[in-house]
Amino acid sequence: MHSFRYMNLQPTLEDGLIILRPLYKEDYDALYTVAKDPLIWEQHPCPNRYKKEDFSAFFEESIQSKGALVVIDKSNNTIIGSSRYKSIDGADNAIEIGWSFLSRAHWGGKYNKAMKVLMIDHAFQFIEDVVLYIDDTNLRSQKAAEKIGAQRIIDSKKHLLHSTASIWTYCINKNSWKTIKEKFL
Repeated sequence: MHSFRYMNLQPTLEDGLIILRPLYKEDYDALYTVAKDPLIWEQHPCPNRYKKEDFSAFFEESIQSKGALVVIDKSNNTIIGSSRYKSIDGADNAIEIGWSFLSRAHWGGKYNKAMKVLMIDHAFQFIEDVVLYIDDTNLRSQKAAEKIGAQRIIDSKKHLLHSTASIWTYCINKNSWKTIKEKFL
């Protein structure tokens, strides 16, 4: 039976470039060192997340989620960002991947691609669809989702930290993932 209920939401995953592992409270300082760059958040619906008080709330929510992962650059064993799995209400056979950010030094494709491929490969052992919710003004994240073969399926409004954001829903289906990886990745 495929279901996110059987899925480890905080696995340790790795390839030649990065390690993804569970987020721990002890990771706060290293992750905030990355997150305090305001340019990371400029297209995000929560553009003040670089501020310590906003990041602290985000970090605590990440710990409480029990689905958050840190991204570690294997070349120097440094935390360079984070991402998260989250169940989707009413969707037993799908999982959300989101809350992802990387240091600007790691922008440009290969690190985000490695992170998403590891997370998606893991997820497809348990579920049929991976969903990404992306703000309609976040062109950088939209392009990144499209680079890994995600298809935009829905436009909606979503409540996010006391604001209503216009969100685009992207989806990758397990049946198309093998072809996407062979063709584009």
